Amino acid sequence: MICAFIAEHRARFGVASICRVLSEHGCKIAPRTFYAWLSRPPCARALWDMTITEVLAGYYEPDEQGRRKPESLYGATKMWAHLQRQGIGVARCTVERLMRANGWRGVTRHKKVRTTIADPAAARAADLVKRKFRVPAPNMLLVADFTYVRLASGAFVYTAFAIDAYAGRIVGWTCSASKEDRFVRQAIRHAAQLRSNEGNPLLGNTIHHSDAGSQYTSVRFGETLSLSGLVASIGSVGDAFDNALAETTIGLYKTEAVRKDSPLRRGPLHRLADVELLTADWVKLSARAACVKNKSCRTSGRAAKIGRSASAAS
Repeated sequence: MICAFIAEHRARFGVASICRVLSEHGCKIAPRTFYAWLSRPPCARALWDMTITEVLAGYYEPDEQGRRKPESLYGATKMWAHLQRQGIGVARCTVERLMRANGWRGVTRHKKVRTTIADPAAARAADLVKRKFRVPAPNMLLVADFTYVRLASGAFVYTAFAIDAYAGRIVGWTCSASKEDRFVRQAIRHAAQLRSNEGNPLLGNTIHHSDAGSQYTSVRFGETLSLSGLVASIGSVGDAFDNALAETTIGLYKTEAVRKDSPLRRGPLHRLADVELLTADWVKLSARAACVKNKSCRTSGRAAKIGRSASAAS
C-alpha cells in the first residue's frame, strides 16, 4: 500500500522526497525498496484482479445506443451470481472488493407504495406457508403479488407475477389496464401453461401463496386456482413479511425495470404495450439470476479461458 502511494505521487514529488518525509513520520522506507517493488512482476492475485476488473468494467460501459447495460443494475451478490452462470469461478468477496474499489454499485430501491386492499367480506384461505419460503423442489410453492406502473399520461397499468419459490423464478406474469381480478387469474394460467409445456405440470398439491388483496380472495380466482392444480394460501393483512418473497420480486421489478433511469426502458411508457415489452425484458433478465440458484441451469463458460421468456398477456 505504501509503495502504491509512492507510485501515485512520485511524478509530482519524487521518490526520494516522499520516502524521506514518510521516514521522518515513522514510516521508514528506502527508495530501493520502492524500486524493488516496482520491478517485481505482479502476483497471481493481482493478475486475477485485473482479469475480473476488466470483465466487470465491460458491464458498466454503454452499449451501441449509449445506454447502460442491464447488468449494471446488479449489486455485488447478483453480479457474482451472474459471473458464476457465465462460468467465471470467482469468489463473491473478490467481486465485492473490486466493485467497491472501482465505485460500482447496484441500483437501490425506493419506498414501496401500498397496493393491497383487502375485501373484509371475502372468505380467506389459511396461511399454509407461515413465512417458510424455502422448498426442496420446483412446483411445491408459488407466491404471487401485483404492482402498478404509472404511464406518462398518469394512468396506471397493473402487473401481476407468479414466482416459483424454489429458485425465485417468475413462471407467470401479465399486465392489465384494469385492476379487476382477471389479470391475476391470467398470470396463474400462464404459470400452469408454462409448467405443462416444460413437462413439469402442476399436479394439484402446489401451494399458491399471496397477500389478502381482494383480487386473490375473489371466488373466480379460487376457481382458477382449482382448475390450475393449486391450493390457496393467504397471509395476513398489512404484514409484508407474510409474502416476503413476492414483495422482494415486486421491489426488484420497480427498481430494475420501472425506474426512469433503468437501462431496460426505451423511453417514456405511453401505453399498455410499452409496459408489457418492458416487463418481458425484465423477466428475461431476472431469469438469469434465478437460474444460478439451480445448479442444473449453470452453463460452462469462460472459466477455462480466463483462469421474451414468459408469454405476453393475451
